[in-house]
Amino acid sequence: MHTKTIKELSALLQGKHVSATELARHFLARMQASDLNAYTDINEALTLAQAAAADARLASGDATALTGVPIAHKDIFVTRGWRSTAGSRMLENYISPFDATVVEQFNAAGTVTLGKLNCDEFAMGSSNENSYFGAVKNPWDRGAVPGGSSGGSAAAVAAGLAPGATATDTGGSIRQPAAFCGVTGIKPTYGRVSRFGMIAYASSLDQGGPIARTAEDCALLLGAMAGFDPRDSTSVEREREDYTRDLNASLDGLRIGVPREYFGEGLAPDVEQAVRAALQEFVKLGATLVDISLPKTELSIPVYYVIAPAEASSNLSRFDGVRYGHRAANYTDLSDMYRKTRSEGFGEEVKRRILVGAYVLSHGYYDAYYLQAQKIRRLIAEDFRQAYTQCDVIMGPVAPTVAWDLGAKTDDPVANYLADIFTLSTNLAGLPGMSIPCGFGQGEKNGKRPVGLQLTGNYFSEAKLLNIAHRYQCATDWHLRQPAEQ
Repeated sequence: MHTKTIKELSALLQGKHVSATELARHFLARMQASDLNAYTDINEALTLAQAAAADARLASGDATALTGVPIAHKDIFVTRGWRSTAGSRMLENYISPFDATVVEQFNAAGTVTLGKLNCDEFAMGSSNENSYFGAVKNPWDRGAVPGGSSGGSAAAVAAGLAPGATATDTGGSIRQPAAFCGVTGIKPTYGRVSRFGMIAYASSLDQGGPIARTAEDCALLLGAMAGFDPRDSTSVEREREDYTRDLNASLDGLRIGVPREYFGEGLAPDVEQAVRAALQEFVKLGATLVDISLPKTELSIPVYYVIAPAEASSNLSRFDGVRYGHRAANYTDLSDMYRKTRSEGFGEEVKRRILVGAYVLSHGYYDAYYLQAQKIRRLIAEDFRQAYTQCDVIMGPVAPTVAWDLGAKTDDPVANYLADIFTLSTNLAGLPGMSIPCGFGQGEKNGKRPVGLQLTGNYFSEAKLLNIAHRYQCATDWHLRQPAEQ
């Protein structure tokens, strides 16, 4: 049963071939037997209570397409009943008194929550090795990272521990783990999905989105997630959409922009081969390839690593041991309590980014770093605006390599940062982006490791991106392949 898509599970539930309770029990059993460390909190009684409520809705005829479908939430969305830790010691035992808007919307649709998914601490990382609860393993190769920061979400979907999951993307944290785990993920346009109840990392970059096996499933999940929320000041006022409406539209005449900057030095040959083969598949489907340039791509890393830590240093100042979360046990005075609480509560990478952020915002450096980064951010967005006068969608690799080995980059944070070279600029510009499976590379130990194709669209073109991805998935079977049970 774990191979079924959300679309297929929905049909089984609506046709009374399976109950929500049976489905929930099936996935709970798989989760308990797994060695991937994908989940940080499971509450079986609460999951089964939600499943019973979904069964009652299904029986009464008051169901949505998602009623009874089990999903899991990245542990960056706060939830009542399950711990909300953001992968940090700072919030190790925190249970929120309210649900995030995204969680509320899924509850309203009747989905069943399976639990909370592991992630890099406060969503800071590209490998899921920064979690206080330990690294998640890649289901394709237990010796490889699953990607980050939404590694738990991608690994759980890939291994059949959940048919779909919520995730967040600040600099590639939906697309890169989706690529490394061979599943589909979409980061919507900034402001499309409410950030209320999403534990903040970098407020001008964070955006929630779904990870699932197929583009069709992502379209169903995004329909429940997206929508205007007055409680989020960055939420965009737009009508709710049916993201499945154009899934089967023809790709005849589609202009695909291929940025030359994405195919230069640093791109692994196995990744390039898989991506170029995927581009040829689109040509067969009626698209044309257009050579384009995104000249500021290489500046996205320094710009991101000024802006994101600056916002993080501000957002994380609330974790001081006074209001909620971890507090040091022994201290002499208030400032000693702050210092000990924060040094105990935060991991190394989070502390590194807070320090960088405080530095670039400090007097004398604000103009030289932060202001300059904001100006270049504008130029990066302008690169995309120019590109979309020549093409309808931009395609290339999600990451320069397939998933690396666990521990391979833990001593070199800059090597970790460089893994996001192709994804960061999408967040800096606020554009929607996707990752879809398009083949396999060999990895360092000649294991089979998935490759993801990145699709970047113009603002609010999620339905078009999902259509493009769906047509590709109708013509190929990469998204149907699953890691062997271990």
